[in-house]
Amino acid sequence: MRLTVLGCAGSFPGPESACSAYLVEAEGFRLLIDFGSGSLSALQRYAGIGAVDAIMLTHLHCDHMLDACTYVVVRRYAPGGPLPPLPVYAPMGAAERISAAYSAENEPVDDVYTFYGLQPGTFPIGPFTVTADRVNHPIETYGVRVEHNGRVLAYSSDTAPCDALLRLAQGADLFLCEASYLDGVANPPDLHLTGGEAGEAATKADVGKLLLTHLVPAWGSEASTVEAASAAFVGPVEVVRPGSRYDL
Repeated sequence: MRLTVLGCAGSFPGPESACSAYLVEAEGFRLLIDFGSGSLSALQRYAGIGAVDAIMLTHLHCDHMLDACTYVVVRRYAPGGPLPPLPVYAPMGAAERISAAYSAENEPVDDVYTFYGLQPGTFPIGPFTVTADRVNHPIETYGVRVEHNGRVLAYSSDTAPCDALLRLAQGADLFLCEASYLDGVANPPDLHLTGGEAGEAATKADVGKLLLTHLVPAWGSEASTVEAASAAFVGPVEVVRPGSRYDL
């Protein structure tokens, strides 16, 4: 199983990165987890414009799904003819959300995507065994656990501390975890994690490696975030970058 980071900026595109988008591959199958603002550009740079077999949208905030709207053009109007409908696993309402963002007339996109409603549970996507669970964010949001051949990738999506996050990350080889806010600051509640909280979750879940993502350059300090995470987690800690690849 391979993880490729396409975008990792939190809340809005940063000067060096598009928003959240992560390509997970195994056995020739490519699952795109989140498709945030600007990440279609990165998909073309690091993988290929058609390099997607299924999409999972963990929630319907723009920084995690907006380029699924732009991708309609890629698949509907390809020079050789429309591409087959792509399976999309997302919270209920995703079809309407994408349609509204793509076209002022709420043009349906069911010729491009086949939607499957996310809910807590375990299910297959291609060669992967995927577990989704609701995490602590203002709208319906799912953290994700992806397993293949005994290896585990856990992804927090956007969340404040919660028990579901620990369950999803338990024993994961890689824990891709958001760290949007700085420690020691009066941050909004029930929204995002700090570096220290990400490190605490990694320790409680006994993960192999902590990958920090969804940092917001305009709001924080990468050095301070890493320092706080490393103080709470004794294992390896790394901030992901666009184009970073990790083999499990």
